Amino acid sequence: MTEFSVRDLEAIVRARLADEGAQSYTRTLAAKGIDKCAEKFGEESVETVIAAVQRDPAALAGEAADVIYHLTVLLAVTGSSWDAVMAELQRRTGQSGLEEKASRLSG
Repeated sequence: MTEFSVRDLEAIVRARLADEGAQSYTRTLAAKGIDKCAEKFGEESVETVIAAVQRDPAALAGEAADVIYHLTVLLAVTGSSWDAVMAELQRRTGQSGLEEKASRLSG
């Protein structure tokens, strides 16, 4: 069985965004603009926090999937990508999390 990855999801999202004739939730959301995409990401993030606080593993998995989907759409509509996110995470692995956070606060 092949594992599904965020890069697979990104390819699906980008294909739907590129298909001008397609009617999909992805295209409909993107057509509303970056602000709406960011708002949806924020809503799903809050719902994920609620599921975690409620200690509901099934709801948490579902909401986390929504967060990842909406973040993928947001990355695509803003011209970014999972490659950029992964590159940033890789850069950060060279230092402790506390050092990385301190560098952002002092910079």
